[in-house]
Amino acid sequence: MTNNQNQTFDVIEVCLLAGKIMLRSGAETYRVEDTMMRIAAAFGIADSHSYVTPTGIIFSVSSKTPTQLVRIVDRSTDLQKVAKVNGVSRQISNGELSVEEAYHQLKVIELDAHAYPIWVQIAAASIASGCFLIMFQGTWSDFLPAVVAGGIGFSSLIYIHQLVEIKFFAEFLASLLIGLLSVFFVVLNIGTELDKIIIGSVMPLVPGLLITNAVRDLMAGHLVSGISKGAEAFLTAFAIGAGVAVVFSFY
Repeated sequence: MTNNQNQTFDVIEVCLLAGKIMLRSGAETYRVEDTMMRIAAAFGIADSHSYVTPTGIIFSVSSKTPTQLVRIVDRSTDLQKVAKVNGVSRQISNGELSVEEAYHQLKVIELDAHAYPIWVQIAAASIASGCFLIMFQGTWSDFLPAVVAGGIGFSSLIYIHQLVEIKFFAEFLASLLIGLLSVFFVVLNIGTELDKIIIGSVMPLVPGLLITNAVRDLMAGHLVSGISKGAEAFLTAFAIGAGVAVVFSFY
């Protein structure tokens, strides 16, 4: 294998690693494809092709080089990693990084746990639940019940998802628990407006970023990715609604 072929394979590895980190961290499909092709062009490969879906990346640079495939199993939301990969991409475009240096920096980004600790996420979800209640014109007397219900519901989502790797099931049970807690607070006269407490508490579960990315991908012409992300967002919304509906059917 010649040095040029080795260099090409190294560039492909850098492009695939950058795309994998971005896609797993919640980046839009068109952004992942654009970043991979820009990195390849910066390293002298002008004729590169990438095809990205929410569950996989296909990348090719020429007819003489085997096409590479990366399977994406788990996805989360970590926009800090997306921003860091974009920063590495800009450094590559400016000629500030070699192939080896770029790969090393991307590996550091991939292995680094940029996500906030679980207790911080739960605390943020709790406070956000109370704030959403006020935003939806709820009363301050229901602020604390929404904080507690939202925090416990988000905690159950994380815990159940670790036990059962079926996101739909975890979201359904989390919204069901939120509904039961909200009814419990209202029955004990701790809360007053049941609907406002439930609405505020389930908001941290709503797939806002997923819906946004689905619309942006559709507008960018990536129909497969946009429709699949929209379907995933619809299933999440259906799970949340079904959990709350079960509670209302008995109360």
